[in-house]
Amino acid sequence: MILEAVMLQVKKGMEEDYEEAFSRASKIISSMKGYISHELQCCMEVKGKYLLLVQWKTLEDHIVGFRQSNEYQEWKKQLHHFYDPFPTVEHFERVKL
Repeated sequence: MILEAVMLQVKKGMEEDYEEAFSRASKIISSMKGYISHELQCCMEVKGKYLLLVQWKTLEDHIVGFRQSNEYQEWKKQLHHFYDPFPTVEHFERVKL
């Protein structure tokens, strides 16, 4: 399992619209092969700042299966206009302790 982590900054005054759009767009990502779960957290200190965490079975499920799909084009259409600046996506794997 891998964890996709994305810090998102939503344009000022668009937070409520973003959360509604994200709720609708969640159906897209949750239908993808290799998807396990996702959650969106809002920052308590900085208005408009969100943390998106998505669990995928493999890195390829995200960067190939989702990011190169027609569904991703719809995801972009619904959400990307809310972001400023455009976010950096990072992937993490659990450290075995």
